[in-house]
Amino acid sequence: MGERDKHEHGTFSWTDLSTPDAEASKAFYGGLFGWEFLDNPIPEGGVYVMAKLGGRSAAAMYETTERHPAWASYVTVDDADAITERAQELGANVLAGPFDVMDFGRMSTLQDPQGAVFCVWQAGSSIGAQVVNGPGALSLNQLNTTDPEAARGFYTDLFGWRFEEMQGGPSAYYGIYRGETVNGGMMQLPPGQPAPPHWLVYFGTDDIDATGERIGSLGGRIVVETMDVPGGQILVAQDPQGATFALVAGRFDD
Repeated sequence: MGERDKHEHGTFSWTDLSTPDAEASKAFYGGLFGWEFLDNPIPEGGVYVMAKLGGRSAAAMYETTERHPAWASYVTVDDADAITERAQELGANVLAGPFDVMDFGRMSTLQDPQGAVFCVWQAGSSIGAQVVNGPGALSLNQLNTTDPEAARGFYTDLFGWRFEEMQGGPSAYYGIYRGETVNGGMMQLPPGQPAPPHWLVYFGTDDIDATGERIGSLGGRIVVETMDVPGGQILVAQDPQGATFALVAGRFDD
């Protein structure tokens, strides 16, 4: 398990869940990952629920009726305004922002040219996740896209990421690197796949079979059964409200 007190520019640093039923989502993920929750009232109305592991921030959720339930992927940046402007120049859509989140930070929600939605986060008093890369913590962010080459060009220009094809899998898979550190992954959506391009959030587990069984017993469902990948195992699931997420087991970086 890796503990953090800061995140470097271009690093995935946070995830939060938009859900139609926060209490039901708390019951599901609390039972699945052992998260404890802290409700933070939002001045404009509503509650931002922090999920904690060992007292440290791991993720969050909030209740909304505005869109399909989904986990969002956040990338830390030094300047949210400059990155938002550059993303627009590269063909992205700005869905929201840049705007201040009280004194916690400044953010934008963006949609890349292929349609995948992500957020950028300029830290204020909140860095995002204080614990990553381990059971119950944010451990991988994967881009599923219709055009890997175009996506590679966009994100390399925007964040300075480097993409390398990984060997040994059933289909082409690319590691996303920030410098020499693995920062995420990318794969092409299969032809005819009904899902649009998207970022998929992975949480770590030390026992993928046991955690997969808990998904079913808590009311969720497995979308992609456990499969072996270079370095470990993965599965993809949906929670009872319909939000898709994934699990990864294997060696975790600190």
